[in-house]
Amino acid sequence: MKFELIRWTSHILRVLSRNLDWMTWNLFLAFIPLLLSIWLFRSRQKRSPIWWAGVLVFIAFLPNAPYLLTDIIHLIHDIRANYSVWMITLVLIPQYLLVILAGFEAYVISLINLGYYLHRHERSKYILWMELTLHGLSAIGIYLGRFLRFNSWDFVTQPDAVFTSVLDDLVGKWPVVVMVVTFVIISGLYWLMKQVTLGIILRRRLKAIQSPSNHNHTDSPTA
Repeated sequence: MKFELIRWTSHILRVLSRNLDWMTWNLFLAFIPLLLSIWLFRSRQKRSPIWWAGVLVFIAFLPNAPYLLTDIIHLIHDIRANYSVWMITLVLIPQYLLVILAGFEAYVISLINLGYYLHRHERSKYILWMELTLHGLSAIGIYLGRFLRFNSWDFVTQPDAVFTSVLDDLVGKWPVVVMVVTFVIISGLYWLMKQVTLGIILRRRLKAIQSPSNHNHTDSPTA
């Protein structure tokens, strides 16, 4: 029994480690816009040239977060690798779901931070339009990354190639269909996860407000 448990544990670790490299890298890229959003939109930075440069980097790296949704294609390849049903159900699928959820949640929180910034500067009416615009740019970025294999830094290292590819593909029916479908999926999932995320944040704030430690329970009269 002990030997069997060790064998299964070893097998599970091998399966998990098979995707560890690219999952870690993709998550790293997904968390770059999240960290930038905290610095840009939550720390009350002044709008200096460095700040605007940070905004451009934020927009360039933002598609990396929802890009993880497309990594589901790797799961299809793994399912075809003759793993057992139990290994697929209890190990591979949870691993993929966790990584994809973490990446997309980074996207959601990044835009929530941007919305907070706009609200703080009395620009709340632009939040929805900004979200839709970034959904659209992310859909284009995901297409460029998944199908044309461009990276976020290619906007700086080879902007002419990126620009030419976008123009060429925007006139084709298939690329436009892919980007429109991606936009719809991102918009729908974002709206859903935004409600969940904001609900969790609100619940925590209410608990903090209602916490006994925040109330003065002393019954002695004041002088």
